[in-house]
Amino acid sequence: MIRTHDCGAIRRKELGERVKVAGWIRFSRDHGGVLFFDLADCNGNTQLVFDPEAMNDITEIEQMDRTLRSFGRESVIEATGVVRERVPGTEDPRNPTGEVEVLIEKVRSLNSSKQIPFEVAEQKNSLLPGEDLRLKYRYLDLRRPQMVGNLRFRHRFLSCARQFFDSQGFLEVETPCLTKSTPEGARDFLVPSRTIPGHFYALPQSPQLYKQLLMIGGIDKYYQIARCFRDEDSRSDRQPEFTQLDIEMSFVEEKDVQGMIENMLAHVWACVFGTELTIPFPRVSLNDAISKYGTDAPDVRFGLELVDVTSIVKGVSYEVFKKIINKSGIVICLNLKASLLSSSLSEANALGRKEVDRLIEWAKIQGMGGLTWMRATEEGLSSNIVKYFSGEVRAKLIDAMKVELGDLLLFLGGSEMQTRRAGGALRVKLAKDIGLVNGKRHEFVWVVDCPMFKKDPVTGRLEPFHHPFVRPARGEIDPDEDMSAVGGLSYDLCLDGVEIGSGSIRIHDPSVQRKVFGLLGMSDEEIESKFSFFLEALGYGAPPHGGIALGVDRLISILLGCESIRDVIAFPKNKRFQSLLDGSPARVEESKLAELQLLSLAEEKSDKGDLEIK
Repeated sequence: MIRTHDCGAIRRKELGERVKVAGWIRFSRDHGGVLFFDLADCNGNTQLVFDPEAMNDITEIEQMDRTLRSFGRESVIEATGVVRERVPGTEDPRNPTGEVEVLIEKVRSLNSSKQIPFEVAEQKNSLLPGEDLRLKYRYLDLRRPQMVGNLRFRHRFLSCARQFFDSQGFLEVETPCLTKSTPEGARDFLVPSRTIPGHFYALPQSPQLYKQLLMIGGIDKYYQIARCFRDEDSRSDRQPEFTQLDIEMSFVEEKDVQGMIENMLAHVWACVFGTELTIPFPRVSLNDAISKYGTDAPDVRFGLELVDVTSIVKGVSYEVFKKIINKSGIVICLNLKASLLSSSLSEANALGRKEVDRLIEWAKIQGMGGLTWMRATEEGLSSNIVKYFSGEVRAKLIDAMKVELGDLLLFLGGSEMQTRRAGGALRVKLAKDIGLVNGKRHEFVWVVDCPMFKKDPVTGRLEPFHHPFVRPARGEIDPDEDMSAVGGLSYDLCLDGVEIGSGSIRIHDPSVQRKVFGLLGMSDEEIESKFSFFLEALGYGAPPHGGIALGVDRLISILLGCESIRDVIAFPKNKRFQSLLDGSPARVEESKLAELQLLSLAEEKSDKGDLEIK
């Protein structure tokens, strides 16, 4: 090693020692001929000082001065010197090395640096450059302490998870990245085969089939930090390549898989945060999640639960509600308790009329006709629409919504799904606006009792609610029954209102699996073409099994409070799924296409009129 200490390791215990450090020059300062340098690496930074009065040879002083002044920002240097205390009053309590400095005796350049396109040093109140610039120069962005900290946290989290699974007898097994293209819910990335022209591999959307095959192979307990690939539309919490913490277990029920994940997270929590995680996590049915929280990924850190008041307001003379209910719509209500409101919003500790008007406009942007409100005063419920509600109806609303003095009732009405979705967005907006999530601890929740199927709203065809490998709750499917009523043994894990994991107990009976494929519209020929290998494997004594996959990037970004998962990935793609660092995706030479025989295949199709070459 060309250094004895990293830049974050030197403390008072090293006083008087001769050390050798190496790193990047972040800052330099000249105080009357005494030169100071902040030398940094991924572990921290140390102050170096060149003090001419500490040297005797004038020639050495002049040479050292010239050398040090030639170093620019982000130059890489190696310095040898003695650790000494900083001058009283110049200590930096924010820096772990802030009580000491290294008096330079020798220095040499390891590499120079061009002028950097943006500041990588952490500075108070400094603004980050645009994300595209950061991604183009990601290797510089990674030098920022925050980025180093994000990757260090990610490493620590996964390291602790590995420790836990090892202690529970799991085997870490790698599954293939060149696989068969099978329908799993998203578009595949395809890889052409050179040795078998016209044939393609697919990059795995998940290790789903292979981890089930491991269970058939008797592995019993499997896990993997798995790379997955999906050609999906861009979102802040999506990347075309991402990482899953993937597990599968044999001879288990739902509670066993859920309990294993809870215990793993509790172990990681203790290792990473040094605090105890409360387990088991609460369970909420999918129907309750949608009706109470307006989403299948509820944030349970605060109240503001939605209440369906359609039956209460049915028959009132308020024309807006009458039209909605007559069209089979619903009316939901949210009680913004006076006790939750910030005193900064108004002197009366309640949302003023201007704030309510802004909420009405916000509701219109969400596609709703608007928003209706009532406030609880000493005289009872008050608003410009109260006259349309009888005393009996108002009393029922007060009872159903547990109304107290100062509370604000907010009503939304319309078609069921749109209204519940808007209600879910409203409760999250209010929670953020009035700070209900500030300082709150993270809260996990399981969403259970999910259906097997859902219907495409356009075609009416059945689609899997999760994926086609979920075992029916009753273990079997009657083709004559209502498919919308068939429950599946699947479950989602949510954290702070974001789904971070999805799992299920799998179908292990090949006849049931074949039925499910058929219900999803696959012909016998298609089933054989895409899944014959899997169905055959199920026929060789497949054990009951189940598992789950957690989205590592999404989970880590939530725990670190990042706005985008790109901040917890070393080399992510941008919003258009481009790598600005290396320019991918990019065109390739025709010689490479010819080697893969893609050009000849395209020309052959063009001759048949199937494809036009441009």
